[in-house]
Amino acid sequence: MISRTAEKELRSLSGQFKAVAVVGPRQSGKTTLVRAVFKDKPYASLENPDLRKFAMDDPRGFLSAYPEGAIFDEIQRAPELFPYLQQIIDETKEHGSYVLTGSNDFLLQESISRGLAGRAGYLFLLPLSLEEIPGKKPDCHPCLYQGGYPALYQETADVEQFYANYIRTYIERDVRFLKNISDLYTFERFLRLCAGRTGQLLNMSSLAIEVGVDTKTIGSWIGLLEATFVVFRLQPWHEHHHRRVVKMPKLYFYDTGLACALLGIANPAQLHLHPLRGSLFENLVVVEFLKHRWNQGKSNNLFFWRDNVGNEVDLLIDEGSGPLPVEIKAGQTITEHFFKGIRFWNKLTDTTGGIVIYAGNTPQDRSNGIRVVPFHQVAGVLVGNSRK
Repeated sequence: MISRTAEKELRSLSGQFKAVAVVGPRQSGKTTLVRAVFKDKPYASLENPDLRKFAMDDPRGFLSAYPEGAIFDEIQRAPELFPYLQQIIDETKEHGSYVLTGSNDFLLQESISRGLAGRAGYLFLLPLSLEEIPGKKPDCHPCLYQGGYPALYQETADVEQFYANYIRTYIERDVRFLKNISDLYTFERFLRLCAGRTGQLLNMSSLAIEVGVDTKTIGSWIGLLEATFVVFRLQPWHEHHHRRVVKMPKLYFYDTGLACALLGIANPAQLHLHPLRGSLFENLVVVEFLKHRWNQGKSNNLFFWRDNVGNEVDLLIDEGSGPLPVEIKAGQTITEHFFKGIRFWNKLTDTTGGIVIYAGNTPQDRSNGIRVVPFHQVAGVLVGNSRK
């Protein structure tokens, strides 16, 4: 098993709450992690049609088979369990009795808020972060292409085949189950068009025209992709400092390997000259910061900033005392252009400091507290000490 940074937080939550929910995309390693941490607990997957039917038809009878607790995998498939599970959890004094996993955040949160609010700890588990990838220091283009799904780091893994099956399974199973979308061809086209907008402002009107559906449908489909951990929206920083600022969010994928597959990128070499190379690299770094937060059980504190004349900071990390500016550059040679966004922000806000993440290998410290950090060292960036 690949060692996961989130294991520490999972153990901590199990000591504080009677139930723990581990949520994230399919194939992100949820089941492997919880079964490794809670080796002695019985395991039941609600993906199994027989078990799911039993749980839905006779939830009390199903739960009576697990009086001392259990791991319930993909529990959002049987929401009928939650009212009965609430009663059992209320009557037990043991922490960490039930461990629940799910790949649909909306359905699981809805069920937990109805029946287990205040009784369950919550952990988001995304695919592997750069520090979790086994082996030597990762190279940029293979990293973008392969992504972070643990199954891809087995010796026999075929990246292209994995993502082809992943996309087909996601559309045929999850999309049908959640939205009952009849025109799956149009939805798949929409999904691939989203990949083409990685790291860009999300203009749903423009996307609706290109897909051939109305804006309301696009909003619903984006919500579906978010609930199933395919994409997320990075929100703009809300304080404008007396300037007109962009208010649209930016669209990112939780995994660049999936985005590359949807774009039809067949091998890492194609990324050298690909027009979206910079956007995919930006996506990789943004989601690394998100993984770092979620692996520690912390909430998302990431934003971006852009004004109406094109001045921009790729990432703002809200530290409470003021946002830390981060610029993300796909080049391997450090140039003065790398620092333009941070210096503009520092002048605008009368602050100092910031971080440049780039595709090279050499860290540097620049004047005014700006640090230059290689992308594979993102995990070592201690946000609280990033200003000098």
